[in-house]
Amino acid sequence: MELEFTAQEQAFEEEVQRFLADALPPSLAAKEAQGFHLHREDVAPWHQALWRQGWIAPGWPQRFGGTGWSPMERFLFERACGVANAPEVSLIALSMVGPVLCEFGSDALRERFLEPIRRGDLWFCQGFSEPEAGSDLAAVRCRTRFEGDSIVLNGHKIWTTDAHMADYMICLARTSDAGRPREGLSMILLPMDAPGVWVRPIATLDGDHHINEVFLEDVVVPRENLVGEVNSGWAQARYLLGRERTHNAYVGMLRRYLARFPGLLQRQLAAGLDGRVAEGLLRDHVQLSLDVEAHEWSVLRLLADEESSQLRAGASAVKVRGSELLLKASELEVMALGSQVIPAMTPAMTPTTAQPLPAGAGADAPGRVTQSLYWRAAAIFGGTNEIQRGIIYSTLFHR
Repeated sequence: MELEFTAQEQAFEEEVQRFLADALPPSLAAKEAQGFHLHREDVAPWHQALWRQGWIAPGWPQRFGGTGWSPMERFLFERACGVANAPEVSLIALSMVGPVLCEFGSDALRERFLEPIRRGDLWFCQGFSEPEAGSDLAAVRCRTRFEGDSIVLNGHKIWTTDAHMADYMICLARTSDAGRPREGLSMILLPMDAPGVWVRPIATLDGDHHINEVFLEDVVVPRENLVGEVNSGWAQARYLLGRERTHNAYVGMLRRYLARFPGLLQRQLAAGLDGRVAEGLLRDHVQLSLDVEAHEWSVLRLLADEESSQLRAGASAVKVRGSELLLKASELEVMALGSQVIPAMTPAMTPTTAQPLPAGAGADAPGRVTQSLYWRAAAIFGGTNEIQRGIIYSTLFHR
């Protein structure tokens, strides 16, 4: 492959950077840079700006409001957004629900949901994982029964990000026990305000509330909310995994860490950080920069190799490597902050409950350690790294 961007791709990246400079609210970028989880109302202005620009749904077909960008242009856009501290907006709705509806949904479902998703009127959560079905989605046990024009659901979902803010859940549920377990799954669009839906927050290691348990007790959903044919859920899930093969490489976020670390280190030196300690941290930063550069080229090779039979292994490999580098990057910041991170270890910390900081500590110190704690989960969500390594092995040696 050619290891340089074309003139057209470079011009596109410059266009994105100009747009970010003009349209991204500085207050929102500053809040995103702090490291705390943002809420729906925080990112709504940025969602609207992307929608007005026509850039809100890069992964959708153009006929449904997508941008028509190439995989490389999507990569450049995501990388530029990461460096500029632009937050992700309605990730499940735009990266999962929208593409599935475009490919498998009925005309009626597309009419009901696609444009409201693009405008930011509807937010979704992902109801896949269960207490006994995490990375192994074929083990999903959430039950359904069909009653006339309705579907009745009973089950228990867990680790459901933003369920407390979502209007709908894209729910993977069991609609048949015949055949192999994966053959009896369906995707259903479930309104979160329906009777029988109960959301219970889960406090995570970073002290914030962004994931939940969701209990479904005789929840009645119109049959028309079924996506595609009955028992086609596994094919839909595989379709999504095949399309979003580099999102979990975290290139934009890694570039953000690399760009801001020198300034953090200079601030710490001015506050009295020992020069020998700073020299060691700088060496670590240089090594991380080299590792990220190599990782980025791995992602680019994956994007350029559209027809390879090994794409699934490549997607898993960049997910594993990206999560490892992300944790290293966040831990490097925590080491530079030193004792300034101690207040951030207070349980149940949020931006509004943070304890007073030590003298000389930057206001971003709590968010930095909070984010470092959160990134430990990157090796788990999106399919655990152990599962990803199994996929790599099976793809390369047991095809």
